[in-house]
Amino acid sequence: MRVNIGRVGKPHGLDGSFYVEYPSLDERWWKPGARFLAGGVEVSVVGSRRAQGRPVISLDRRVERGTTLEIEQSELPPTGEDEYYAFQLIGLEVVEENGRALGTVADVLPGIANDVLSLADGVLLPMVEDCVRAVDLAAGRIVVAEGFAG
Repeated sequence: MRVNIGRVGKPHGLDGSFYVEYPSLDERWWKPGARFLAGGVEVSVVGSRRAQGRPVISLDRRVERGTTLEIEQSELPPTGEDEYYAFQLIGLEVVEENGRALGTVADVLPGIANDVLSLADGVLLPMVEDCVRAVDLAAGRIVVAEGFAG
């Protein structure tokens, strides 16, 4: 399985560099020598800097704007206890502690204070201890406290 780490954005300068749109927060992908897939083809970072707080990189070959940048899931560092990658939560069933089914996770949205689970029907649930009681990836289920879904 592949994991999205960014997308080729608008050009920056005349040397083939570009802004990385929606960049991974893992800075190792934006350093010279880093290797990943661009549109399914392996590429290597040959130049790196920051502009306007975002990574600007150049690769060992030209890639079209909008091209997805990916890595294999196996290249991700392991998560700690009670830590999850957002993509692991998408598609999980969400139920309240009383057993009431709320739906499935459609997206994980970044928030100011905490991330938010966005369910397929539009319900938003904060990813805080008071709300999320348990995440069981093997069972495909997230248990939440009553009262957060309205």
